[in-house]
Amino acid sequence: MRQPPPAQPNRPAAPNPPNPPFDAHAARRLRAALNMGPEHVAFGLRASYGLPYVTPDLVLAWEHELTAPTGPELTALAGVLWCSPDELLGRPRTLREHRIARGLAPEDVAHSVGLELLAYLHMEEHDCWRGSDRQSAALADLLGLSLPDFISVTGRDEKLAQLLRNAVTSRWQAYVRPVGRTVPLDRRLLADALQELHQDYQRQTTAAPSRGGGDAGREFLRRIVDHFWAAIQDNTV
Repeated sequence: MRQPPPAQPNRPAAPNPPNPPFDAHAARRLRAALNMGPEHVAFGLRASYGLPYVTPDLVLAWEHELTAPTGPELTALAGVLWCSPDELLGRPRTLREHRIARGLAPEDVAHSVGLELLAYLHMEEHDCWRGSDRQSAALADLLGLSLPDFISVTGRDEKLAQLLRNAVTSRWQAYVRPVGRTVPLDRRLLADALQELHQDYQRQTTAAPSRGGGDAGREFLRRIVDHFWAAIQDNTV
């Protein structure tokens, strides 16, 4: 008879930031590929990474999504499973998650981009990147950030979303320059993308004018940033 998932075991309490997104399926798959049991993983985390509280039950709790490993635990788990931390992550969204995906300590990032450690930690904790252009370029290079990721981790997503909503619900031509100040792309490319988004949105709202654009229009606006990057990609192919 199949046993129910184990109860979540206790671990030392600590005022850590939220855990990074964890791919439990990948962790189970990688462990099975190495022919390791939960007890082997737990032993490796205790013996090689100084995590004395890790038990097989905690490993199973991670794999059953009852809890998620902290950043240091995830990095150690990647070491035991002979993989990179990003193989155990969902898609990184924040500055902290991108750093963890690269297996870097905060000290590594702060030193590489030329920031005091406490200043960097404050930015990471509050998702409020305030680095200079030079520091921003160094950060993007160190973490291997794509332009969409860079815009996201430097806190420009909401500003971009508002500009794009304004552009598709009014005259898109008036927003080419403001969007360009947020997203450093060729002006012609931005114009083509905004025109495409405007046309797509108008088609959505024309289909359901009596409901103020309808559910499809509201959903389009909710995901406007995703639509923008898709349009940029389409126009660069």
